[in-house]
Amino acid sequence: MGAARICIIARYGCVDLGQDPLRGLRNGDELASLSRMTPGRLTFFMRLSSTLVLWALMLTTVFLGWEVGFFCLLAFMAMRALWEYYRMLEHDGIGVFTLTGLICAAVLLVGGFLIVRAEGPVNSHDFELLVLVLFLITIFARQMFRGTENDPLRAMSYTVFGLLYIPWLFSFITKIIYLTPRVEDGLTTGQYYVLYLVAVTKFSDMGAYVFGSLFGRHPFAPHISPKKTWEGFAGAMISSLLCSYWMYALMPDKLSAFRFDDVTVLGLLLGFAAVVGDLAESVVKRGAHTKDSSAMLPGIGGTLDLIDSILFTAPLLFFYMRFVLGAG
Repeated sequence: MGAARICIIARYGCVDLGQDPLRGLRNGDELASLSRMTPGRLTFFMRLSSTLVLWALMLTTVFLGWEVGFFCLLAFMAMRALWEYYRMLEHDGIGVFTLTGLICAAVLLVGGFLIVRAEGPVNSHDFELLVLVLFLITIFARQMFRGTENDPLRAMSYTVFGLLYIPWLFSFITKIIYLTPRVEDGLTTGQYYVLYLVAVTKFSDMGAYVFGSLFGRHPFAPHISPKKTWEGFAGAMISSLLCSYWMYALMPDKLSAFRFDDVTVLGLLLGFAAVVGDLAESVVKRGAHTKDSSAMLPGIGGTLDLIDSILFTAPLLFFYMRFVLGAG
């Protein structure tokens, strides 16, 4: 019959067993091992590739000092993440005011950027409250003429939560950029603290993923996410702390507002906040009965899956620099 070929029709394609088909059966353990290892490795490399591309964009805008480009990147991510959040709820049959929410988010992001850039981050709170008040007025006025929602109060609550959870929390990155003074040539210096923030947060995520995959045995929050383990939590804390030290050693002049004690405290605080942020999105996805916010980023999911931990670490770094270090 010629060379025997057995194709295992599964998610891993065909396996050529050569002249001796029984050899493959004898080595069934090897095939099973391959089946178990391939998905994890594939997911890891897909995550790594997506992360490297995003890091390249981040580093380009940081070192060019291109304020508008940096803001456009952040605004796109925030708007995309908010759209994914609203879409998840709609697919689960939960009514939300998607268009109104997205318009308010755009106004919040653009207006906040212009105010923070001109006057500093301390003076942006009144504008943010104004946007939320206008949103509430718009929603209630809409009910006077077109009450399409069966439960408008519920829809309004989910919509407002999305505005606070994603664009408002994410806007603290913009505030960090303008929290520290400019240099003599007018360039901002806060983008290096954003780079520090993203690095520590993402190393926390990566540490949780690697340690959890390799050593995870004891569930951390099984009622929220069965894959979260205490070993992964320990990996997140260790990785964020080591990254905090590394970033400080790499750019001591760019992070001059920090001292060794600060990078130690922030390494632990941001690592913990990153874990909480990841769990928070798991709660949202569990409530919407979905696994990923979208399939935009290979190996990661959607934009909301990418920035979930930063939504909690960015405000924490801002307030630490504002009230502990006295920046701004």
